[in-house]
Amino acid sequence: MTRETYENPVRNETYENPVLNADWSDPDVVRVGDDFYLTASSFGRAPGLPLLHSRDLVNWTLVGHALERLEPADEFSGPRHDCGVWAPSLRHHDDRFWIFWGDPDRGIFQVNAPRIRGPWSRPHLVKEGKGLIDPCPLWDDETGEVYLVHAWAKSRSGVKNRLTGHRMHPDGTSLLDEGKLIVDGDRIPGWFTLEGPKLYRHDGWFWILAPAGGVETGWQGAFRARDFFGPYEQRIVLEQKDTDVNGPHQGGWVRTPSGEDWFLHFQQRGAYGRVVHLQPMRWGADGWPVLGDDGAPVTVHRRPDLPPQPSAAPATDDDFPGGRFGRQWSWTANPQDGWATQHSGDGLRLSCVRTADAHDLRRLPNLLTQRLPGTPSAVEVELELRGGEPGARAGLSVLGDAFAWIGLQRGADGTVHLVHRFAEAVAERERDAGHPRPAPRGRARLRVEIGTGARCRFAYDVGDGLRYSGPVFAATPWRWVGALLGLFALAPEGAGDAGAATFTEFRIRPL
Repeated sequence: MTRETYENPVRNETYENPVLNADWSDPDVVRVGDDFYLTASSFGRAPGLPLLHSRDLVNWTLVGHALERLEPADEFSGPRHDCGVWAPSLRHHDDRFWIFWGDPDRGIFQVNAPRIRGPWSRPHLVKEGKGLIDPCPLWDDETGEVYLVHAWAKSRSGVKNRLTGHRMHPDGTSLLDEGKLIVDGDRIPGWFTLEGPKLYRHDGWFWILAPAGGVETGWQGAFRARDFFGPYEQRIVLEQKDTDVNGPHQGGWVRTPSGEDWFLHFQQRGAYGRVVHLQPMRWGADGWPVLGDDGAPVTVHRRPDLPPQPSAAPATDDDFPGGRFGRQWSWTANPQDGWATQHSGDGLRLSCVRTADAHDLRRLPNLLTQRLPGTPSAVEVELELRGGEPGARAGLSVLGDAFAWIGLQRGADGTVHLVHRFAEAVAERERDAGHPRPAPRGRARLRVEIGTGARCRFAYDVGDGLRYSGPVFAATPWRWVGALLGLFALAPEGAGDAGAATFTEFRIRPL
């Protein structure tokens, strides 16, 4: 179903950042025994809350998702690219995994499971309210108390740059008070957009690791207090300095079995989204954490003191056995029955879903997507259009605030043409990016070459060799999400079955 990237274990003494070179936004990490687990924001895509596994903090594989569908389900029946699951926290307590996240329009949710692969509980609303984001719990073994800290989204609440603390019921289902402002960023000279708190206990202190200054230009802060409700003192512990790592932003602290400390955080990289870096961490003589190279992000560093592991990365390729797709794929909204059909052979069979929004891929819920690779790559897939309805179409897209796609469309006379279309960020509908040409067999090999700066060149082969189409397209992110690769099939509004399209041999290779 999927192809993870593996190589034989070779003891390379160093690693290179980013360790996850794609849009794994707002990462948080936890260790259980010899295993490390990571989750990330998924916003309006389904399934959500990706779950990654590693044994060495450098090589990661995608092992599942904790959220099958977004709730309330009817609110996510269409794309809501900047809503849904924001900045989750992953913890392990009482032999269970716990994930808390903020939906900026609904409040603070949690799910939990006895094992990382589930079964995961249905989302439970812990605290209702608008603008409640970035929650993180702490079961305090020293006092037996349970706490939760969260940030605020000004777009929903009119409030930002502050952290609120609560006592929480031990079962994680409810908060025990109305909350108290425990860190006010407006009172710290030069600080703004304080968010993304992660809560810990260490050396008799309560610690909050939280970024400020914005995702593209900010820094990572540390706060400490003897009492959870403060007062807190603060320090900047990681910033760009003279490196190429802008931000650096939001992440989580983890300790290895041998006692080493490490910090995983993201860097905003435009259309590539939020890629994940691994920083060494130590505790200074004054008791404060020191991240990276004395507070500057590292590019190459000694590997963690952990057993060597095979080289690995989340899967990208897919042969779609039996019509099933791998874990790396997500829909742009909650899926409906009939979008993808299982069958006895290989290949992804997508129904040509009838829609009034065929002119704008950004409005479609039935796009199957995965993350744009963070290094120059060539993406290829084989497509056969079986939809007989005039106007039925299917293709391979690069999707963000602007989008472009290449694929096949059936004309009014029944013939199939290769088409290439795009829309600017401000445009309300697509238009041609290249000249249509016949695809007499109703089949095509589609290709997107993603170069430096996420500049994309589209190409196709309808049986007479590879040909390039149209000008270069510069991929753009969504508001909070990196650009996505997408597969789709659709048809104009009407009655009856509009047919289907079959995709085979999806591959991503380095350029």
